[in-house]
Amino acid sequence: MSELDYSAAFAENEKEANLYAARCMQVLAVVVAVIWAMNLLHLFIVPPVIMAIAAIGGIVLFLLPTLLLRLLDRDSPRLKFYILLCCILGITLMSAALPKHAVMAWPAPIILGCHYYSKRFSYRLLAVSVVCMAVSLLIGVHVGEWDSNLLYAIDTSGPRVVTANTIRRVVIFYILPRSLILCGLTSICTTLADRTRKLLERQIKDSAEKQQIASELSVATHIQTSMLPCIFPAFPERTEFDIYATMNPAKEVGGDFYDFFLVDDDHLAVVIADVSGKGIPAALFMVIAKTLIKDHAQQGTQPEEVFTEVNRLLCEANDEGMFVTAWMGVLELSTGHLAYVNAGHNPPLLRHGGKYEFLRTRSGFILAGMEGMRYRPASLELSPGDAVYLYTDGVTEAANESKQLYGDQRLFDTLNAHADSGPETLLKIVKDDVDAFVGDAPQFDDITMLGLRYLGPTKEKSDNGYGGWK
Repeated sequence: MSELDYSAAFAENEKEANLYAARCMQVLAVVVAVIWAMNLLHLFIVPPVIMAIAAIGGIVLFLLPTLLLRLLDRDSPRLKFYILLCCILGITLMSAALPKHAVMAWPAPIILGCHYYSKRFSYRLLAVSVVCMAVSLLIGVHVGEWDSNLLYAIDTSGPRVVTANTIRRVVIFYILPRSLILCGLTSICTTLADRTRKLLERQIKDSAEKQQIASELSVATHIQTSMLPCIFPAFPERTEFDIYATMNPAKEVGGDFYDFFLVDDDHLAVVIADVSGKGIPAALFMVIAKTLIKDHAQQGTQPEEVFTEVNRLLCEANDEGMFVTAWMGVLELSTGHLAYVNAGHNPPLLRHGGKYEFLRTRSGFILAGMEGMRYRPASLELSPGDAVYLYTDGVTEAANESKQLYGDQRLFDTLNAHADSGPETLLKIVKDDVDAFVGDAPQFDDITMLGLRYLGPTKEKSDNGYGGWK
């Protein structure tokens, strides 16, 4: 964190402290007005003229910072000096008129000064306050409130007698102890201000680190998104199929992924998977799993053999105990033959004969869950117009504010209510229905879907066919 960043934060704090000090001094002005009224009612023994001068001067000085905030540049570093000087001078006038009672007002500038989080500024306030307090008390013995402990007079209505001994008593019993009290109070306030400054610096640093993390997560989100096929239509020159997919991570980066790619000119591979956990660890494991699956599938290996080998590789370095549920299928475009394998993933839904049904075949064990696992192949024949809907558990386990799950039945009903829709339209309908069901409840899991519709081979491919696939 640079010093410039700290300076900007403390400059903003200083402007807020100026406003706070000005408002507090408005309260002091009201207090002075009340004291003046009390003196007029003879609750204080201060000559009316002297009290009027002190009260009017104090009220003006206490209200002056509010005017300065309107007239002067609020970014000026000198503004705080003007504001606190007005406070000290206002208290000086009141202290001269009320030497005994105004002592309670002297901590005010010290306390207000600690909001600027500056030891140097607090010590300057202390020095000025001690000097002004001494001056006010020395003036007060001549013109201020009557104090029988210090002053001697011929009679109650006669002139005051101020002797050298009176001045000595003022210094020893008034100025010295009050100065020591202000020193102690300043020490407490500066300690509190220093601790608050450190907390603010830590908060600024943490905020900067969070911004950096957010920026890095944004980059990670972009990288993860760019790893998934996201340009649609994906194969505009191919008329044998229509495919569309979406992923909505619960956090900035997620553990779900989908993929589809042409193994050769006649075979389309589709994959959907869900990594355990959320956030960065799941995203990193997702990258590894996706890369391994695609690398092995592009070699023309059968889906069950791909998962067997990927499982072995993932188990080799899996100290964190993460795992992946996955479903992979390879569609032969010239015939509609779909070979697939399921590693603990949600059963897809197959549209055949105009209606979607769950494809509940026996599932294999999760990837990276146990070494030595072998996966059982399965297959089916797609006719032109048939479709496959793949999804992760973020769809069916989406919960509303009442903790109710979206569930398999709602998904089944939604798909069949729009069974004639193409993959892109269908996925948007499902997502809108999930969002409407969840409402304002937070999303706790990634929501990933893939829709594939088989349209049948072209005439040329139907006539010529293709060679074998290992």
